Amino acid sequence: MSARKLYRYVVNVQSDWLAADCLASGGMVVSCAFPTSRETLDSVPPPRRHLASRIALLGLGMLVACGGPYPQSTLAPRSDFGVAIDRLFTGIFWWALVVFVVVEGLLLYSVLRFRHREGGPAPKQHHGHTALEIAWTLAPALILVFIAVPTVRTIFSTDKAAPDALRVEVVGHQWWWEYRYPDLGIVTANELHLPVGRPVAVDITSADVIHSWWTPALGGKRDASPNHHSFLGFRPDSIGMYTGQCVEFCGASHANMRLRTFVESDSAFEAWVAMQRSTPAPPETGSAEEAGRQAFQRYGCIGCHTIAGFSSGTIGPNLTHIGGRTTIASGMMMNSEEHLRRWIENPPAMKPGAMMPSMHVSATDLTPLIAYLQSLK
Repeated sequence: MSARKLYRYVVNVQSDWLAADCLASGGMVVSCAFPTSRETLDSVPPPRRHLASRIALLGLGMLVACGGPYPQSTLAPRSDFGVAIDRLFTGIFWWALVVFVVVEGLLLYSVLRFRHREGGPAPKQHHGHTALEIAWTLAPALILVFIAVPTVRTIFSTDKAAPDALRVEVVGHQWWWEYRYPDLGIVTANELHLPVGRPVAVDITSADVIHSWWTPALGGKRDASPNHHSFLGFRPDSIGMYTGQCVEFCGASHANMRLRTFVESDSAFEAWVAMQRSTPAPPETGSAEEAGRQAFQRYGCIGCHTIAGFSSGTIGPNLTHIGGRTTIASGMMMNSEEHLRRWIENPPAMKPGAMMPSMHVSATDLTPLIAYLQSLK
């Protein structure tokens, strides 16, 4: 005889469904133990174990999620474009909140008002309600109109730049950003400098694959596509440093394609422009910087990088004033001697997929090479 097993059955007893523990053997039910109370399946309450602790954990998680700091947040706009988008978002948020409250309120009212009651009459059936059907068709349409009008207005108001705007060309590369100021004759990389209060017209494209340029505090993201130009216009209104990054997957180091935007006073910006327009003076004869300059040429760095007055390579970032930048490797690391050393020794180890290979620079040449790069300010 096969072993007996205990099963949970739902059994109909006098038109009432009950949960019973039944003992089965050989495929046949031998006996069933019915509950002592006449609890039906419909009246059995759901599990409520540790409900209070779960609610407390959920509340704690929400508080932690809202704690910050969040340096790359669109909720703290620092330009006219950012403010316009923030106002649009806020308006749509409140409309969405109203819809949520109304829908959930009606749902809770229906659940409580028309819940099953023991011995109550069967609910009254309704087949069609013309006025109600018209109402719930018009209401969403009107809400969409209230959302669409400010959305379209914001699109048109942010789709143009002032005639006197500072022009900046942004070119995405794997995995760094090139910045050109055609009216100022400046080419730099990864760190954008802008004057506060002046309109800016940004022209964005790519030299290889699709990227997406985004500084959340200043404006919306724009795709950087090969053979195509995207436009973004804004007026920064607050002095500060704002971080951003590529937001379109573009390969192995997509997450390491970062950027910094410095919004400065007019005087600070003019000083930066003057520095960028200058040509670095040749190192003193016999100095470590001169030895580093010779190593820069000997190891073939001049074939990929531009240094005004010395080399004209265009494959990699312009290094004319790399010593004056706060970061290297597209914002990945601070511009320090240690980071420069690690980067030059093995770029792909620092940044997966980096196009710059290890040049096997000897220890004798590495120190003066770093000294030369740090002197380019």
